Amino acid sequence: MYPHERSLVNRLRGMPFALLGINSDKNLDELHAAMEKERITWRSWWDGGGTQGPIATRYGVRGWPTIYVLDHRGVIRYKNVRGDDMDRAVDALLMELAQDPEVQLRETPQAPARKRRTDRNSGKR
Repeated sequence: MYPHERSLVNRLRGMPFALLGINSDKNLDELHAAMEKERITWRSWWDGGGTQGPIATRYGVRGWPTIYVLDHRGVIRYKNVRGDDMDRAVDALLMELAQDPEVQLRETPQAPARKRRTDRNSGKR
């Protein structure tokens, strides 16, 4: 699973995409060693060593791995997609994001970035 996640992170570098990990290993030293060995570079949180942690409880996680793919509004759109199915899910959401009239994608010399339009009347985002 980690090689695929690594390739996804590399492929989408500079895009409006984030991979976040939640981990429930009981031994933190083993967790850190595994993260180093597997070259996990994305943000990861430790959730207390089981499915009873606050993050797992909030999202109804009953076992690991559990995968949620959220859209740019934070809505869970896919659950437990892996491999090519995960790629298709993420690509579909990125296409949807590019077509959202409330979101303006701005190209910079380094990488594409997401910018919300500013409300002209209030000056607020």
